[in-house]
Amino acid sequence: MLFNSVRFLAFFPTILIIYFLIPSRSRKIFLLAASYFFYMCWNPRYAVLIAASTITTFLAGIGIEKIRSKKAQKQKEKLLLGIGIFFNLVILVFFKYINFVWSNICIVLNAMHIYTDNRYFDIILPVGISFYTFQALSYVIDVYREKVKAEKNFVQYALFVSFFPQLVAGPIERSSNLLKQINNVSHIRLLDYNRITDGLKTMLYGYFLKMVAADRIAGYVNVVFGDYRSYNSAVLIIACIFFAIQIYCDFNSYSLIAIGSAKVLGFELMENFDAPYFSRSVSEFWRRWHISLNTWFRDYLYIPLGGSRCSKIRHAFNILAVFLTSGLWHGANWTYFMWGGANGVYQIIERLSRPAIDFVNRKLHTKVDSFSYKLAQTLITFVLVDFSWIFFRANTVGDAFRIIKRIFTRWDPWIFSGENIQNILPAGISFLEFNIALISIIFIAIVDALKYTKGKDLNMVLSEQCIWFRWGIYIMIFVSIVVYGVYGANFESIDFIYFQF
Repeated sequence: MLFNSVRFLAFFPTILIIYFLIPSRSRKIFLLAASYFFYMCWNPRYAVLIAASTITTFLAGIGIEKIRSKKAQKQKEKLLLGIGIFFNLVILVFFKYINFVWSNICIVLNAMHIYTDNRYFDIILPVGISFYTFQALSYVIDVYREKVKAEKNFVQYALFVSFFPQLVAGPIERSSNLLKQINNVSHIRLLDYNRITDGLKTMLYGYFLKMVAADRIAGYVNVVFGDYRSYNSAVLIIACIFFAIQIYCDFNSYSLIAIGSAKVLGFELMENFDAPYFSRSVSEFWRRWHISLNTWFRDYLYIPLGGSRCSKIRHAFNILAVFLTSGLWHGANWTYFMWGGANGVYQIIERLSRPAIDFVNRKLHTKVDSFSYKLAQTLITFVLVDFSWIFFRANTVGDAFRIIKRIFTRWDPWIFSGENIQNILPAGISFLEFNIALISIIFIAIVDALKYTKGKDLNMVLSEQCIWFRWGIYIMIFVSIVVYGVYGANFESIDFIYFQF
């Protein structure tokens, strides 16, 4: 069930009304049933996978704590932890990577002139499997590390793994936050006007990001990347910039709708994006982009590998290992591997070159606190990140390199002149659609600029304004969704990008 579907617009108010009316002791069971119904609307059979992940990590957590209470050998705790991790990763690898692994084995064997059957396994990737698997794994690892107590109530733990607002595409929550709130659900003050309206406003902005910005921009991006050989440098560069904005708006929209809907229900989910494109370095970008995933990799992969408390070579290896893993987490394709590798290399070079850059700045008396210097850092960071997005968006690694080649070899400086300006529009894209995309991008940039400089989201900024201005903005956002949102025959098929991960 998509957030931007008619079914969800009927589902959420219905769930909300029932949730507010039933006794407090029944809320957890009701939310658990609603969460499984939400997921089963996509494919009922794959609810078994969530249940399997839930059961194994639940039992592993209890087992680890029980063994520890008896002062048994640490090896038994590690064994139980290993079983819980292995079982979940096997499910994830089988459903997400089996065809990728098999296709690459076939390529190697065919190169050795060994006959293989190139047919793929008929497997549909379960929606959200990477997200809920990582959430369940973080719990059992935290129990092993004694950061949280093992949950004894299965309903509460099952709801933690399957909570429907963030089930399919995050944020990837920690048990120390979400599970703790679930345990106290009976004490939530349901009819809290400020909390409910803040949640609905957050959802409204999320729908704007998805239906007005991301889906409108997607039309341009899909046409250009689908037939990149027909376009010159200017159009390809615009498409690359647009895709960077599209994926940000698309994924941030899901996070905001999830955060907003959870807030209406009385739960606080973690922030997932913090104005990432205003970052002044690639490392800062990754502290602000998909925060829940990147902190997951930091806590459960980067630090266990040694983090930065090691030699420079080992530190570089740790960074690269994390980002290559992150790339493959996003999808079973070498394009994602290249994308992750590029961002890892960026950060290694950034750290190694920092002393030299500081030395040059001191010698040249560069005003590093000036607006111009900060702007240059932001633009350079965006160009580097956007360059890596080419690999993320391209269908194959070969396509990515061919797009890059055309960007550098197919210059047409006159395309922006008056009589040729229409050439920046690919087939089927009108100036109206293009201008709507541009206006929405400008509005989003203003919102993010305020967040980056003042540390306040849209709701917080507008709460400081007079009532007519505040509600004028919200009405404008609502009207733009109704008038300029992407609807039509293909409405139900307009999926969120991160559903595939």
